[in-house]
Amino acid sequence: MIEASHLCRDFGSFRAVDDVSFSIKTGEIVGLLGPNGAGKTTTMRMITGFLAPTSGTVIVDGENIEGNATSVKRKIGYMPESAPLYGDMIVEDYLTYVAQMYGKDPAEKLSLYARLCGIGEVMDKNISDLSRGYRQRVGLAHALMNDPEILILDEPTGGLDPNQIGEVRSLIKEIGKTRTVIISTHILSEVEMLCDRVIIISNGKITADSPTEDLQTRFQQDKVIKLTAGGCSSFQELSGILAGIPGLISLKQDEEEPGNGLVSILLSVERGKEIRPEIFSRLASANRPIYEMTLRRNTLEDIFRTLTIGSENDA
Repeated sequence: MIEASHLCRDFGSFRAVDDVSFSIKTGEIVGLLGPNGAGKTTTMRMITGFLAPTSGTVIVDGENIEGNATSVKRKIGYMPESAPLYGDMIVEDYLTYVAQMYGKDPAEKLSLYARLCGIGEVMDKNISDLSRGYRQRVGLAHALMNDPEILILDEPTGGLDPNQIGEVRSLIKEIGKTRTVIISTHILSEVEMLCDRVIIISNGKITADSPTEDLQTRFQQDKVIKLTAGGCSSFQELSGILAGIPGLISLKQDEEEPGNGLVSILLSVERGKEIRPEIFSRLASANRPIYEMTLRRNTLEDIFRTLTIGSENDA
């Protein structure tokens, strides 16, 4: 359990984090989102004890990190965006050093995390010779070496190829079954796939804190239907067939022109209205075949932009 209460952090006259409060239960995978400079990394550093708050408290499993930093840090595994590894060391030697530093048996831990993090084939290589993707994996193995109850990952899949990303996501899901995981990432599709909950920070303040599905429902805007039909000579002709459908707000020509005698159109629809049966009926009556009809709902990216762009501009 992590409880952050009224966290503030100032750098001179600049307030990077402003009255941030949240609680995270064991077993939750939480996505911490925000634009660059929003205060995400500063917040994570205060949770891990790397940075003291100007005001506010961080409680981890009932212990205040202020005054109990050593005890709390034993429960946390932290992987920064650019893992601070010793480039002149061989991977196996480096992880052996980390395991011994934590008081763990290297023989047991190295084989386990080499397999889980997919670094078995580079254990005999210098860290400086590794690709960014492999360095990320070594950093993740480091963060896990102490069997932490809480894992905090800053851009964990940065620099990985699609296969490696899939492997790391699977690992994070598995870890999240028994531990608290906080992920900071700019890959919003990753948050949708991995995270039970989303916290969005903008301009140092929390602008949203909700289960991922609830967030998408709460910020759902009017729906948009993309329609591609044949047998129409122009956008105007297709618009005329569809005009006046109850619940239809507006029609707009799709920028991606399909060609081959097809016309694509975007229809904005009132929230809660279902107009697809009427679209089908009208086009069938006009003998205009439907090649595509898809419903587009608010994505996490849409919500992110809605909740952050205004405060960025204010700042």
